[in-house]
Amino acid sequence: MHPAHLVHWYRSSHCAPSWGARSFCGPQGGGSGEHRHTSGGDADGFDDGGSGFGVRRPLRFLAHKLNLDEKQVAELARIINELKTERAQAEVDRRRTVAALADAVASDEYQEQHTAHAGMLRVQSAERLQNAIANALKQIHTMLKTEQRERFAYLIRSGTVNL
Repeated sequence: MHPAHLVHWYRSSHCAPSWGARSFCGPQGGGSGEHRHTSGGDADGFDDGGSGFGVRRPLRFLAHKLNLDEKQVAELARIINELKTERAQAEVDRRRTVAALADAVASDEYQEQHTAHAGMLRVQSAERLQNAIANALKQIHTMLKTEQRERFAYLIRSGTVNL
């Protein structure tokens, strides 16, 4: 088969006919949703990497996957915002611990108090983040209906949502 025929066959079988002969499938082009190729994420076009609950846009992703109503979306937005704040604080604490460890090594004599302080700061930060995640999950559990909770649990188990 000639390469031009192969390209024509691919476009006609994988792209919607309304996009015309010059269109193409892929993240930039049209085509039917089930055959469209994306540069990451799942068939819904959601990216699986990033922030919050482990997806790029966790609120939109969870609202779609769990079929949330407007009141639930607003509550989830508040919960995710609180969690993002706590994660940002944990990142600040991580940088402080790295700086304290570097200070302990940089001085002429080893500074044990710097390493002890860094270790204590890491433990406190991890505990705060753990408590924030547990609190967020409790609030989400209360907000969701039974079927939504089952879907959310599946997303956690499958690794689609990372806590």
